[in-house]
Amino acid sequence: MQGHVTLKRIDKTCSEPKKRVDQYYSVEFAIEGLESAYQFKIWNKTSTRMSILVKENSEVLPQLKVGDTLNMRYYSDNLIHPSECLETAIRRIIRNDQGRLKGHYIVGLELLQN
Repeated sequence: MQGHVTLKRIDKTCSEPKKRVDQYYSVEFAIEGLESAYQFKIWNKTSTRMSILVKENSEVLPQLKVGDTLNMRYYSDNLIHPSECLETAIRRIIRNDQGRLKGHYIVGLELLQN
């Protein structure tokens, strides 16, 4: 029954994203061919976009491409909210050469609508 309510909500608000990223604290995903799943803290949240920081020597970085979509598991900082698996697009990958984030890439993510 809960799924039916969700579908009804999507039909009524089909021009709006399904979820807002400001409720999430971290994201986890696995890449085919790599042994482990990777978890990252979410940075720079807006209503539907966010960023993660990936170290320049991370084995996951070469696997990430702008335009790719991945199913990612999102975790809230509030323990009463369960984690959710949502389709996410990689929108940008920017190298950071300055300040405390030097040696990292900023990977921009966007939640996709159902």
